[in-house]
Amino acid sequence: MTHPVAARLLVPLYVHPEVDPAAWQAVAAAGPQLVRAVVLNVANGPGPAPDPAFERAAADLTAAGIPLLGYVDTDYGRRPHAAVVADLLNHRQWYGTTGVYFDQAAAHTAALAHYRRLTTAARAAGCETVVLGHGLHPEPAFAEPESGDLLVTFEGSWREYQALALPLWTGHHPAERFCHLVYEVPTARAGSAGALIGSHRAAFGCAVPGSGANPWATLPYGLHAGPDAPSATARRHG
Repeated sequence: MTHPVAARLLVPLYVHPEVDPAAWQAVAAAGPQLVRAVVLNVANGPGPAPDPAFERAAADLTAAGIPLLGYVDTDYGRRPHAAVVADLLNHRQWYGTTGVYFDQAAAHTAALAHYRRLTTAARAAGCETVVLGHGLHPEPAFAEPESGDLLVTFEGSWREYQALALPLWTGHHPAERFCHLVYEVPTARAGSAGALIGSHRAAFGCAVPGSGANPWATLPYGLHAGPDAPSATARRHG
């Protein structure tokens, strides 16, 4: 059974394609009408060398018309600019990503110049979509176009999400600027989670039943990999 969602999906699918091929197939089958993009995370980044299984999975998603965002850990602004850009370029060269997901993004004003410089580098490298994974609401200046295209302003549990209060400044920007990622969503509340993402003015989101160190090893509600799809454990997410 599938569950309704109120927003298009941005899917952090942090499971190896050989461990859970059905999950990857389900995302590709959903198509770009439902899936805004998939975050490709090989090993908390692109990994040390191309992974053939991820190359095949990336090619399938690209053929389905689904954009790929290369996962890059910025360590809250502590990773050097050159190291972050090197990961971005490896994602593009090895897996054909068309965008980047800068995770563990700092949210304070002092880091703004750093992330604007990273956004400039990403766009110069051909990235069509730049996502900043703050996981919470950053300083309002991060919502300006110089700092990226999409802000993940919530990443946390369903219990936490129900208590989320939106800062007033978010009302000055379109919903297409925001994405909310919610885990530990009970099956019975899947529809409620999708509706709440929409009511929180996030045009993009993802609600999953997963929990623990890597809840993003599970498919989001709204997709279905069939009754025999395995439940997988994957690499740690940032």
